[in-house]
Amino acid sequence: MQLSLGISPCPNDTFSFYHLLHAAGGDTELEYTVNFADIEELNQALIQGKLDVGKASFGLVPFISDRYQVLDSGAALGFGCGPLLIAKQEFALEDVPKLKIAIPGVHTTANRLLNMAFGEIERSEEYVFSAIEQAVLSGKVDAGLIIHESRFTYEAKGLKKLIDLGQWWETKFAVPVPLGCIVVKRSLPDAVKIQIQKSIAQSVQRAFDNRELPMDFVRAHAQEMDSEVMKQHIGLYVNQYSLSLGDAGRKALRILLQEGVGESVLSEPLFLSL
Repeated sequence: MQLSLGISPCPNDTFSFYHLLHAAGGDTELEYTVNFADIEELNQALIQGKLDVGKASFGLVPFISDRYQVLDSGAALGFGCGPLLIAKQEFALEDVPKLKIAIPGVHTTANRLLNMAFGEIERSEEYVFSAIEQAVLSGKVDAGLIIHESRFTYEAKGLKKLIDLGQWWETKFAVPVPLGCIVVKRSLPDAVKIQIQKSIAQSVQRAFDNRELPMDFVRAHAQEMDSEVMKQHIGLYVNQYSLSLGDAGRKALRILLQEGVGESVLSEPLFLSL
């Protein structure tokens, strides 16, 4: 069966999916046409139902749950890995709602956390995540909401952290911060969905077992990213929750939804059964 798969070119995804997309994945019955895209582009593709399997912001789940289910494997969540709000100068936190803020996408979990912490931000502007630091440095915006590898580079560019929204979440709810998950079309046969879920978990485990094997693939898609930043990125975002959400991961998503739009909008079952 041929399936369309959407993931980001970021190191955590290319590392996790390396074996799934190569012969070492061992899955001979399913073939994937891969689309690499920024997370908000992936979110939009899922809203339009263009992908069979795809990386989604956890914050998008309530808007696509009628057509997609959350897989147990392949997710990005954890402790100490949440989005950061950064700026060129210090701002009081009570002034944040008044600022012009660059965000990595309306449907991203980062934007959901920002609005949970400060209320609706009226002057937000969407940017590709990799362009946010420069938007702040150039003065186009007052502050920027950064994700992915930007958390390893902003200080060297002279930018300051206003708040770590991951830390805010962890302090408030005592669960890992849910960033991104893998979703699958509900319309696919259950046996196929379960096979996809198992194959992703196997791919992540094989990457853990030999961390160097996927690295050429990771570098090819990370473009000019520093090698050390790539390794830090993988170490932070690919962890035990990438193998399985577990009870803590599922609880984190439920809290995110309850604090946002509410669970009443969700189609059930939300999670694919093992």
